[in-house]
Formats: sequence, structure tokens, C-alpha cells
Amino acid sequence: MNNSVISEVTVAFLGTGLMGAPMSRNILKKGYVLRCWNRTDSKARPLEAHGAFVAQTPQEAVAGADVIISMLSDGPSVLGIMRKDMVLNALKKGATWIDMSSTKPKEAHDQAEILSQKGIYHLDSPVSGGTKGAEAGSLAIMVGGDKDTFKAAFELLSTMGRPVHVGPTGSGQLAKLANQTIVGITIGAVAEAMYLLEKGGADPAAVRDALKGGFADGTILQQHGARMSARDFKPGGPSKIQLKDLNNVLEVAAQLNLKLPSTEHVRDRYAVLVNDMDRGDVDHSGLFLELEEQNKKSS
Repeated sequence: MNNSVISEVTVAFLGTGLMGAPMSRNILKKGYVLRCWNRTDSKARPLEAHGAFVAQTPQEAVAGADVIISMLSDGPSVLGIMRKDMVLNALKKGATWIDMSSTKPKEAHDQAEILSQKGIYHLDSPVSGGTKGAEAGSLAIMVGGDKDTFKAAFELLSTMGRPVHVGPTGSGQLAKLANQTIVGITIGAVAEAMYLLEKGGADPAAVRDALKGGFADGTILQQHGARMSARDFKPGGPSKIQLKDLNNVLEVAAQLNLKLPSTEHVRDRYAVLVNDMDRGDVDHSGLFLELEEQNKKSS
């Protein structure tokens, strides 16, 4: 798609928080017309300097838009907006709504059903990569829905990262839950490794360097391991969102009559971090803080 065609595509972006703001900037860089809306208006206003129009209401943002992208905190928030008559009536027939929030597969099906009654296409397209991936436009984008709808949205999605079609409606959200299972459990393992190194007297940074290229290497070891050693828990992915996602994983597992013991264990630890320690707004690598607290109590 050439730039002149892109400039004729209007995108509405709902939710310009930690992730949504940099994702919006990357869309604008490619020449798309962007209208944005955020519940807290001050989080959307900085996008005006990048060429976005800041809408006062969701219906103002979506009115006549060719593509709507939602990046909200959870499934009920998305459905709450999507079910409003003022929003539904403002949608352009034949538009595509891409939900990039992390929700449940069942909620993705509910979204698709609501929109199909209005002649609107739908993709569930959650992401992984945190704020660094959002800034760099390198997010992993897991897309569920119709293949032709995916192909039509591919170029727009590519402004934010690497989109991969993973199956029919709901599959994107199922893939994200699998991703969050791996992320949560791995953060728990890295936290224990970093704590062991620190207390044993080794240099955690040097060990991370030594492990590069080995089986234990990875983004979580290098990026979150460094956060843990520096006690830098400024949120890229807040712990309360990780907890929400792990609760969703276990809900889907129960529906499938599956037992996921490692996921249950790390979910319970995040519940302590978020609820008992009141640290829901720290980065999910902040599970290290819960490990420290456990060890203080046992010493």
C-alpha cells in the first residue's frame, strides 16, 4: 500500500496508556490518519503533537473510521464500550475492529458476534513485548479471526510489530494466554536465579552475560534479570495485568478440564504481590519483591 492510499485510511485508537500511546505514534509515523481517545484525556493529549486528533468520546473517535483499534485494560472494558448504542451506531459499515487488549477467548467471540450484526469485521490481536516493544514497533502480535480480514489489516498491524495469524476468532487471545503462562513462570524462575546469585556472592550481570547463547538465555533473563538486580520496577507490564492474565489462563484451563500446577503457583505469588503487598502497579518483574518478602519471613 503506497503512502497516498495509507493517508486515506482513518484509524481510531481507543486506549492510549503505557502501550497504546507508543503504538499510536508508530501508526502516525507511517502516515495514517489517527483519531485517539482515552478515558483519562491527559494521556491522549501528547499525541496531538504527532498529528493525531484527540476525541472527547469513543463514538467521536470511531465515527466513520475504517479501522478501530482498542487497547484497553480488560475484556469487560472493551465490551462495555462496544455495546454502547452511540458507539455501534457511529461505526462505518465494512470497517474492521481490531482488539489488541488482553482478554478471554470467550470475550473475543462476544465481540465478533456484536460487530457482525452491524456489518463490522473483527480481529482479536493481543500483543507481547511490553513498552519497549511498543516503542520500537517490534511487538509480537497474535491474530485470531478471518484470514482475509487479517490480510487486509496486515500492513497497519505491521506498523506496530510482527503480526501472525494463529487461527479463528479467539485464537489470538488463547495464544496470548499461552504467552503469559510462559512469561509468568519464567519471571518466577529468573527471580529465583537472580536472588540465588545475589545472595551467593556471584555477579548477576556477569552471569547473565555468560549465559548468552545458552539454553537459559532469553529476553526475560536479560531484560527482567537486569531490572531485578537494579531494583528497577517501573512498569512496562504492570503486575496487576499479569495477575489478571494468569487468572484468565486458569479459567480457560478449568473450562477445558486441565490442571496447570506451575501456572497456579505463580498466579498465587502474583496475588500476594498485588493484593497483600499492594504492588499491583510495579512491573511484572517485581515478582522478585515477593520472593524477597518470602525469604525475609523465613529467615
